[in-house]
Parts: sequence; C-alpha cells; structure tokens
Amino acid sequence: MWQQLIEKKMFDSYKNVSHVIAAWQYFGEKIVFTNGCFDILHQGHLSYLMQAKELGGKLVIGLNNDISIKAIKGNNRPINPQESRAFLLASLSFVDAVILFEEETPVRLIEQVRPAILVKGSDYAGKTIAGAEFVKSYQGEVILLDFLPNHSTTSIVEKIQSLK
Repeated sequence: MWQQLIEKKMFDSYKNVSHVIAAWQYFGEKIVFTNGCFDILHQGHLSYLMQAKELGGKLVIGLNNDISIKAIKGNNRPINPQESRAFLLASLSFVDAVILFEEETPVRLIEQVRPAILVKGSDYAGKTIAGAEFVKSYQGEVILLDFLPNHSTTSIVEKIQSLK
C-alpha cells in the first residue's frame, strides 16, 4: 500500500504529471519548485526541503536523472540510481511530486511547471539560477534558502573514502 502511494508522486517526465500540476494551479495551489541530484539524502537536504515546503502549497522537485548527474559530476556519480533517489524523496510526506529530468539544467522543466516560487540554496547567491528569469517574467519569486553547515553529499563521500 505505502509503495503505491509513494509511486503516485514519482514521474519520469513532465508529460506524465502535467494534468496534476494543472489541477493544482487551477484550484489556486502555490507551486514551489526546487531541483537537484539528492544523491545521498541527508539532514541538510531534509532541512532545505522542509523550508521550501513552508513557502507554499505544493512542493515539486525536479530530480536530475543518472545521465545528467554523470554529465555534471563525472562518472563516479550518482552513488544511488535515479529510481532509489526518486523513491526516497517521494516518500517524504511534505514532498508532493518528484519529476526526473535529463538535461543538465531544469530550465525546460521550470518552463513547463511555471512555479509560483523557485527555490535554490544560498550557495547560488550572486550566481545565475537556471529558470530564474523565466519565473520572474510572470511575477514569480526566486528565493534562496540557507543550508545547514557541514552537511553535503560531497562531505559524506569524502568521509567514506577516507575510511579505506
């Protein structure tokens, strides 16, 4: 039963979730969108995602698929396959949808979802945020959220590698 409920929040493309998002928007739900690899889910991710959820009604996560992560981070990543990462994110009660995307940036997905709020981490301060100009073009908001210090997938991988 739980697995079926969780899988109803996982989508392999925007096409397969477009009707759900359209219904949410029709009924006035605020869509909050964020994206990332979420390779090894940790406390920093959870804190960030909970803050994002507090900004609006529906939290939609664009999840880099395995091919896009390899292109961004190299052949040693991802650690966990996309199906596992999507399942873990979708199992969080405060996450409303997880959509896989294959491009290196989520711009096309953001243009399809048209979120009221686009969220990224504060490490993007002063940097170009994919999709930000598009979201601002229809008076959407772009919000940067603080990360928990000393919580990152890279630091976890480095710690594991140091145990050898």
